[in-house]
Amino acid sequence: MTAIAACWHSNGRPGAAAALARMQAALKPYGPDDQRHWHDDDVALGRNLYQRLPEDRHDRQPLISGCGRYALVADVRLDNRDEIAAALGEPASSADTRCDAAWLLAAWERWGEGAFDRLFGDFALILWDRHERRLLLVRDPMGRRPLFFHRAGALVAAATMPKGLHALADVPRAPSRDAAAEYLLLMPAAERATMWEGVERVPPGAVVTVTTDRVAVRHWWQPRRPEPDGTPGDYAEGLRHHLDQAVAARLRGAGDLVATHLSSGFDSSSVTATAARLMAAQGGRVSAFTSVPAAGYPPINNPDAIIDEGPLAAATAALYPNVEHVLLRTGHVSPVETLDRDFFLYDLPVLNRCNMTWYTASLDGARQRGANVLLTGEVGNMSLSYNGNEYLVELLLAGRWGRLARTAWALKQRGTLRWRGIAARLARPFFPPALEKRLRGDRSSVIGDPLYHSALRREIFEREAFRERAAARGHDVDYRPWRNGWDMRRWVLGRVDMGAYAKGFLAGWGVDVRDPTSDRRLVEFCLSVPMGEYVRDGQFRSLARRALADRLPAELLNARGKGVQAIDWHVGAGAARAAIAGEVARLAEDPLAAELIDLPRLNALLAVWPETGWDNVAQTDAYRLALLRGVSTGHFLRRARGGNG
Repeated sequence: MTAIAACWHSNGRPGAAAALARMQAALKPYGPDDQRHWHDDDVALGRNLYQRLPEDRHDRQPLISGCGRYALVADVRLDNRDEIAAALGEPASSADTRCDAAWLLAAWERWGEGAFDRLFGDFALILWDRHERRLLLVRDPMGRRPLFFHRAGALVAAATMPKGLHALADVPRAPSRDAAAEYLLLMPAAERATMWEGVERVPPGAVVTVTTDRVAVRHWWQPRRPEPDGTPGDYAEGLRHHLDQAVAARLRGAGDLVATHLSSGFDSSSVTATAARLMAAQGGRVSAFTSVPAAGYPPINNPDAIIDEGPLAAATAALYPNVEHVLLRTGHVSPVETLDRDFFLYDLPVLNRCNMTWYTASLDGARQRGANVLLTGEVGNMSLSYNGNEYLVELLLAGRWGRLARTAWALKQRGTLRWRGIAARLARPFFPPALEKRLRGDRSSVIGDPLYHSALRREIFEREAFRERAAARGHDVDYRPWRNGWDMRRWVLGRVDMGAYAKGFLAGWGVDVRDPTSDRRLVEFCLSVPMGEYVRDGQFRSLARRALADRLPAELLNARGKGVQAIDWHVGAGAARAAIAGEVARLAEDPLAAELIDLPRLNALLAVWPETGWDNVAQTDAYRLALLRGVSTGHFLRRARGGNG
């Protein structure tokens, strides 16, 4: 992994190299092993290396093309190096002596922008074209490597993290009011917007071209819609193939030990199991981390929740002798004790502070054991284990009455749904929000209130037409069911940009967090599978159940309910009540935080901290979502103010 940066004075003003040096110094936590740069009059490119791949020892970036026209820096793990070498007519042996960025530059020289569709892996790059006098900024479709830029007047700067841009005195260091308000509402970010004023992001799967007079964005990734029906066996075998390929690619550089997350769900379980199978062939080991509540934590009144994922996770681990199963009990940990550290590492507010406690505990465990790679399954619900919930409505809207009747009957016969549940799934997407929530028995909060989970002030929400603003980006603040599964998955996959978090984990722990379920080849395969494959034989998640039967225990594949991670988070939060109250008090002194955040609501929640009732969803949402996310966002607003030196 690498931190990259560029500075261009488009009016020809000198000093780009000196400016780049300041940027690289700020980015050093994300690349401490080696620092190099290149400059040519008014433009300079640099990279800070964090060695995590075997071929990184050959990394001499920035790289200059043979013709001298192009200069490149790239943050890249290329998963199809051999394929690219073969397509370029290079001998396979040369792959061992060239870093991934060198293959990327060779692909660019051969195919230009057409190269990006040939590249598989996680990458972000900056390319300077001396002839055209332009900067190209590119990211992979899943956005696992971040890239930000600033353009004002004659200054163009790009960097892996915002702090690299803030090293320049000409880049303002201030939070973005609009982005902060949308973050509080959990809206997806506007295409190039960030939490920082004057700092833009390169969207995942896009090429941003910056010239002296404009910024142009082209989205180069366009996944296919579902293919015609095929045989069930073909798709199950295809899913296994793509999962094996995705995990194998992310084991590169891990050595003989890899860490994983392991829950009671399909995604992390299949990643852990697949890693164990692949590692066993070379005598390698897996340390699998599972978040569980404190011993004796009482059951909750929700039959659909698995509050202790330990037993099902242990059943998976028991299938593989080379898996060490580690239980993480972090309910007692304060969710706000690392606010300052997190601000430095991620350059954005942490969205889910409760989950961050066990997530960082797994990073601690990985580092202590000597693992430098941790595998997750963060987007598997949209790829590997998509459930097919929207299939019934799709059949209804398509007028496929026979297929709808057969599918509904199979779901009823299998006991997956009753007739009432089938009718509800067909009707709910068309009902008004309040009626839809009553129909599904929503216990989350006041029915019809879009701010139940948010600390955004109600008058701001209403005055600035956030409902309409959200709808323009495909976001329904009432969270009604979707009518099309493909559209839903595409939207969710682009909703959260995880790149900055991955960089923060690397800087803070030296651990490269990789998600096989975000592998582009796996995602494209899953998006192309006909919807009927996900709801076959009277079961939702049918494709994953069939494909994973060779590596996961039957009790996990047949389990009902959804795992709840960090169920006892409120214990640590309650113990930190005074610290949380102190942070809320400081927010009142910040003009922007006081303007956007409903501080009276947060203070009211603090004043009556419940001793019991944490199985009540409405109570949990108020404290876990509105209070802690309000504090997280407010802390960011408070710390983001000030000069950038």
